[in-house]
Amino acid sequence: MTLQQLIYLVTAAECGNMTEAAAKLYISQPSLSAAIRNLEEEMGVTAFSRTNKGITVTREGEELLSYARMLLEQSENMKDHFCNSKHQIPKFSVSCQHYSFAVNAFVDVIKTFDADRYNFIMRETQTGEIIDDVANGKSEIGIIFLSEHNEEILSKLIRNNNLIFEELYVAKPHIFIYKHHPLAKKDKITLDDLTQYPYLVYEQGTRNSFYFSEEFISTLDFPKIIQVRDRATLFNLVIGLNGFTVSSGIIDHRLNGPHIIAKPLIADQTMHIGIVKKKNMILSRYAHKYIEALKEHLSIV
Repeated sequence: MTLQQLIYLVTAAECGNMTEAAAKLYISQPSLSAAIRNLEEEMGVTAFSRTNKGITVTREGEELLSYARMLLEQSENMKDHFCNSKHQIPKFSVSCQHYSFAVNAFVDVIKTFDADRYNFIMRETQTGEIIDDVANGKSEIGIIFLSEHNEEILSKLIRNNNLIFEELYVAKPHIFIYKHHPLAKKDKITLDDLTQYPYLVYEQGTRNSFYFSEEFISTLDFPKIIQVRDRATLFNLVIGLNGFTVSSGIIDHRLNGPHIIAKPLIADQTMHIGIVKKKNMILSRYAHKYIEALKEHLSIV
């Protein structure tokens, strides 16, 4: 097995077509097919189902691709660490739940490693996809929270994907509401106070269960539920409908606007915010800086 074979494998999977992948790699299609077939034979797997229309990744191929991406990423990290070439293009990707501090930390990384060229990716996405992204090598780091209610399920999923969770911050429950909301003058909010108002939550797709929710108060406790996909829509509805959402209480008015405020929620729960990463992985300097920036932004809350 060689790194070149792994590059061929990943490129073919991304293109979904051997001819297109060969053109992208500047090699002949027979050479590409032979290299991948040799890798399949060595690993004892069938990575692709081949048809006249192209190729599709098999279940065991997905697992092989996960390892291939990890090894290629580790190779890049090693070269970055030891070579530190000025000609290398900075690359870093992170997948996270919808947190303003995660965005601010990402900004810090870009400012620190600003260059004529770079390729940084930030995915604010669903909880299940965050774990998938890190497991499959699409993102180097994921940001999620664990609580008394989801820890057993998510911790098992994290372990099964050969990942680890590292806690960064423990938050008490808060609600985000409009600054002119009828409850805005209260020092603390109870669940009973909220029942007449729309509860805004992030939609989780096919994994739309409480265990994958970004909000650690169950939607079952409330009669009015609105699901959204992005932060801007959520806060527009918080303002327009006197709705609320439940989160950590960490808010950035530069990103979320001056009209959203956080109020403590009386609830016997805690929110353990942390990073998800692969076991025994050498993190890039960009990942190290990102974790450092996360800690800085969380420490000033």
